[in-house]
Amino acid sequence: MTTNSLSRAPGAMGRLETSGTSETAPVLDVVVPVYNEEAGLERCVRRLRRHLDENVPYTARITIADNASVDATLAVAHRLAAEIDGVRVVHLDEKGRGRALRAVWSTSDAEVVAYMDVDLSTDLNALMPLIAPLLSGHSDLAIGSRLARSSRVVRGPKREFISRSYNLILRSALHARFSDAQCGFKAMRADVAQRLLPLVEDTGWFFDTELLVLAERAGLRIHEVPVDWVDDPDSRVDIVATAVADLKGVWRVGRALSTGSLPIGSLRDSFGREPLVPGVPRGMVGQLARFAVIGVASTVAYALLYLVLHPVLGAQWANAVSLLVTAVLNTAANRAFTFGVRGSEGAARHQMQGLLVFAFGLLLTSGSLFVLHSAAPDASKHVELAVLVLANLVATISRFIALRWVFRNARPEGVHA
Repeated sequence: MTTNSLSRAPGAMGRLETSGTSETAPVLDVVVPVYNEEAGLERCVRRLRRHLDENVPYTARITIADNASVDATLAVAHRLAAEIDGVRVVHLDEKGRGRALRAVWSTSDAEVVAYMDVDLSTDLNALMPLIAPLLSGHSDLAIGSRLARSSRVVRGPKREFISRSYNLILRSALHARFSDAQCGFKAMRADVAQRLLPLVEDTGWFFDTELLVLAERAGLRIHEVPVDWVDDPDSRVDIVATAVADLKGVWRVGRALSTGSLPIGSLRDSFGREPLVPGVPRGMVGQLARFAVIGVASTVAYALLYLVLHPVLGAQWANAVSLLVTAVLNTAANRAFTFGVRGSEGAARHQMQGLLVFAFGLLLTSGSLFVLHSAAPDASKHVELAVLVLANLVATISRFIALRWVFRNARPEGVHA
């Protein structure tokens, strides 16, 4: 067995040292992040190594990522690396599970990188289902889920409530669609990791969530594996401090997505997600759905404004003012929600182009009123409104096509397809 060590200058990750076997690059690199785990580390590594040798038909390495332990964890880790083939140690001078994972994953020479908690709460029989879709190229990331219907989980009601509440917050605040952000059982293709990791800021427990949100917004495929999971009663995670840090992370990522400071558009482009059906651009179905919702709200607002203004301004002016007000609001709403363009850059230009769309709608609706008054001079305002709504339906189809042109060069930030 050949032993080597590597030191890096202090930086964002702190000083990083590596020791262990020198061998051909493995297919799978399983990282076990540890902090003061001298008691349970050996049991974990030996059990995991045995499982990899007996059940995984690929070359696999175990990387013990020690992040600033102050007990004998590092000494135990070095002893295990010396005794067991396919085990190496990475030591960082700074704490943080996310920091340890980023340090190892970003420099790993494996095809697939994974991690699991040192307590091995997740049944290892889920490992092959976790990595198989990644090795086949079908999926980009894979996560174990304790919240899937077929998962079997043993844990107290307090942790169950916290976990489900946290995932509800993610779905509400960040529109996440994955089911379990915090299960310590995840894997990712190494080439995907190289592109995502530089954008992940968190170095602690929120690291997983931030990584998954970025991956999902970039259009990557996240495979979920139902797992059998038994809570570790000796867990030393500070639930309150972790919850507070997670909520701060949700706020930070949500703000970054809403302001457009995260380059989700360019990240999505770098992965080259192509439309499934030629001629149907990516995200068009979702855009149509959001456009329809905004369109219904705009139509209701237009009708109410028209009925209020008609006695004061008359049909033509009531139509023009109502259409102008709702057109400005419609453009802003479609800009943010339908096409996912955030921030102030280009907002004035988009509104000016939206006013051109308004001019077409005004021409169409005013022309409809002119034809109606020519044919039926005594038509009531309710008949006028019915004609205007029909004309607006025609204008709406044209507006969707026109707005796709208006936002054709804008980079959508964080809107689901």
